[in-house]
Amino acid sequence: MRYLLIDGHPDGDRLTTALLDRYAASCPDGCRIDRMVLRDISFDPILRKGYAQPQKWEPDLEKAAELVDACDHLVIAFPMWWGAEPAIVKGFLDRLLLPHFAFRYHDNDDFWDKLLEGRSADALVTMDTPSIFLRFMYGNSIVHRWRKQVLEFCGFKPARFHIFAPVRKGGAEKSWAKWQHQIEKAARSAATLKRKPKQSHLESFLDYGKSREESP
Repeated sequence: MRYLLIDGHPDGDRLTTALLDRYAASCPDGCRIDRMVLRDISFDPILRKGYAQPQKWEPDLEKAAELVDACDHLVIAFPMWWGAEPAIVKGFLDRLLLPHFAFRYHDNDDFWDKLLEGRSADALVTMDTPSIFLRFMYGNSIVHRWRKQVLEFCGFKPARFHIFAPVRKGGAEKSWAKWQHQIEKAARSAATLKRKPKQSHLESFLDYGKSREESP
């Protein structure tokens, strides 16, 4: 069982790091844990030409792709800002989850292949918004988007979403014991989740990218 833990906070020593530390400490014995801190890797977060023109992965992004490809369970932690993830996380998604690596549209219908199938995921999201406000005022929009339009779209399933809120006004300190228990339960149960057979398309994606770069 191989876990990949991604810290998506632009700043260090924040709650996301503490949550991931607790997650790592709670994983079953014998598993492998890889960690990635987005603020510490070097890549252009802007997908300059969309999918119209290849944008070569920087070495750190290629390494990130290798870790995603190898993992059985992905864990990503970030704060919710303005109803979404920080820009560095969105840029990471834009640059990494490309056609022929993460998904592939069909030519003759509106559906697609989920090329990262066989992996599961946990999203750990901190926010100042109380959970009841997120649900009833904002319709759990970030939950639905991340589960359906990001993780499950590429094949991560089950894709679980964990909310840690509210953080401000001492909320994190008051809830830390409860949140630790929540994290520990998620980490332990991840190994027992039912997944489809794991697919790997990284090598064919890299070959596909080279052929596009070489074509006139």
